[in-house]
Amino acid sequence: LCSVPQVSPEQVILSHSPLQLFSRFHQRCMLVAGQGPVEENAHTLGFKHVVTIEALRKAYPLLDMVDLSRRPKELVAFGCCEFPKSSQNRAGVILFGEPVRWETSLQLITDVLLSNGNPGAELQDVPYPHLPILACNMDLLWMAEAKMPRFGHGTFLLCLENIYKKVTGRELKYEALIGKPSPVTYRYAQFLIQQQAEKQGWKAPIRRLYAVGDNPMSDVYGANLYNSYLKNDCNNSVESCESILVCTGVYRHSGDVPKKTEPHTVEAVFHGHRDFCFDPSLVEASYIVQDVDDAVQLAFKKENWS
Repeated sequence: LCSVPQVSPEQVILSHSPLQLFSRFHQRCMLVAGQGPVEENAHTLGFKHVVTIEALRKAYPLLDMVDLSRRPKELVAFGCCEFPKSSQNRAGVILFGEPVRWETSLQLITDVLLSNGNPGAELQDVPYPHLPILACNMDLLWMAEAKMPRFGHGTFLLCLENIYKKVTGRELKYEALIGKPSPVTYRYAQFLIQQQAEKQGWKAPIRRLYAVGDNPMSDVYGANLYNSYLKNDCNNSVESCESILVCTGVYRHSGDVPKKTEPHTVEAVFHGHRDFCFDPSLVEASYIVQDVDDAVQLAFKKENWS
């Protein structure tokens, strides 16, 4: 048996981790959507005033009308929650991940955007630009136990974007897109890696990063996009970010994994987010290996680590 090294919390980067850097929104009242402890996560990241979709739904029970069983049995007065009214400088939206009830989240988020943070009011002129939106995790698809990939948060974002444009005739805008393939996430990862290197007493600067993933449209695309940023950043000590694609998730090689690690990935359909332009070269992995263990061994070999 071999011992497994302890991983400290500061070494783990989730798709929403870089939100800690967006301090200018930490004092705003933010509507948060997703599943799991989204309210707790938002507070941990520094956001002081948070309203969940469920809290907003309870405050305004007449807004959620799709599911007949959840409609109020009698007319009730609008409730009250701490979501600010008619104050673009005090409100915003955080999209952590795909929610459980898509119809409820799509409806209430749209209501908040169209009403400038006052969903109980009668719709007048549609405000534009709308309230700021911070969105995490853009994967259109992800791999679970099923034989085919499942819808990810990128699919939910696609729905929200198209609903907003269909209703208003205008494009939904994001204050920031966070998580792969956003360069913000890779820059944040680099920052944490450099912090860890300093704690370990490493004197030599880090020159190369290795990004391992199973999704060409997010993992490989993001690593290659960040690599292009590094090439143009003369003030960055890191020189490159190399992408390593594994065959144990979304990506499945059509044949045996090539013995020589060469770029082989070309996708005919772009599954990336609307705000990231498709460039076929960005989904071509630097290396293709079978699994994460092979990826780690490859990085060790390239760095001459035994």
